[in-house]
Amino acid sequence: MRRRIRFLDVRPLRESRPYRDLWIGTSASQLGGQITTVAVLAQVWELTGSPVGTGAIGLAVGLPMVLFGLVGGALADSVDRRAVVRATTGGQLLVAAGLCAQAAADNRNVLLLFALVALGSACSALGAPARRTFPVRLLPADQVASGIALANVSFQAAMLVGPALAGVIIAQWGFSVAYAAQAAAVAIAVLALLRLPVMRPEGTGAPDSGRGRRRPERGGWRVLFAQPALWGALATDLAATLLAMPIALFPLVNEVRFGGDPQTLGLFLTAVAVGGITAGLFSGTVTRWRRAGPVQLTAAGVWGLALAGFGLADPLWLTLGCLSVAGAADTVSVITRGALVQLETPDAYRGRVSSVEHVIGVAGPELGNFRGGLLASVTSAPFALVTGGLSAALAVAVVAAVNKPLRAYRTPAQEAMTSTTAPDAADSAAKVTS
Repeated sequence: MRRRIRFLDVRPLRESRPYRDLWIGTSASQLGGQITTVAVLAQVWELTGSPVGTGAIGLAVGLPMVLFGLVGGALADSVDRRAVVRATTGGQLLVAAGLCAQAAADNRNVLLLFALVALGSACSALGAPARRTFPVRLLPADQVASGIALANVSFQAAMLVGPALAGVIIAQWGFSVAYAAQAAAVAIAVLALLRLPVMRPEGTGAPDSGRGRRRPERGGWRVLFAQPALWGALATDLAATLLAMPIALFPLVNEVRFGGDPQTLGLFLTAVAVGGITAGLFSGTVTRWRRAGPVQLTAAGVWGLALAGFGLADPLWLTLGCLSVAGAADTVSVITRGALVQLETPDAYRGRVSSVEHVIGVAGPELGNFRGGLLASVTSAPFALVTGGLSAALAVAVVAAVNKPLRAYRTPAQEAMTSTTAPDAADSAAKVTS
């Protein structure tokens, strides 16, 4: 009898050297990204002293993410995905060097800083769809969810460690050293990518004349909407983040209930990350469940209800408990959705479908924070949180009610995936686009 894995499933790290290289490089890059996030926020505040200035960082990051994310999806289905990620990560390394240089030169022009931030965001967005396809190409089917769980744990760990580390670096040595730390972290990511195998898109596609490239098959959106489990998984994520994202309301809740203590505000963010890491560390049980559809739906519903509870909670211990539950539910939802999307999308279309997932993952939380802040400004933070959380749970219930394939979805067994040949996958994709 095989031993059941209840804690974090580390088989992808133990059994796949390419995935291990990818995970190390990505983890380093994520830590550097968190350091840069804090450094940019602090430098913009120093240059402008205005919340409008710090708010504009969201535009500098978000707009390129949406615009270039969709372009990156088409690119990932046209050329070697490894080459795309190498090139875009190299671009991020140059941006990190630029950030370091402008800080060392004592730049006082905030527009230059915004331009570098936007360029780095564009590079990240172009490479993100291709990067999302790596686990399913590097791991057997029964380890894809575990690979996504490991990536999520490293991201949550970076969220915990990165901001604190950035504060120490900036206080002791200044912005230039913080950006240099990011450059070093991205350099590690570049080195890790050098050992990955070639990952050209599989399936059908017409080569471009004389260039050795392939034009992606038409019908990327039709593939998405023709498979109810796919669009249901993405709709569930969009409903959860668009209707219930709470981050923008943290300062107001902290001011009303806890006197605006900055330490309490920090605990809000920490509680979400602690819940996420805890769920990740115990994700071995979740990733072994093949009923990924019901798991994602349940986790998204719990996310909404937990945030509604956050809106009603008064004592600090209950407030932090609700946020921890929300963070854990979000992690479970991210893991199961990511595996479902990658496993159910034909490889010839994975780049474009992954770009849609990426854009939803970026735009949904930003719009959700805007919705929450706008509603709270005309009502109250508790009202915005409770109605948002309950609306998200209700929307998830509606998706579950109308989408039977998602309710019944089971992750394919490894044997079923390995028995599917590349021509079969191409044939199934051709049927969708015909």
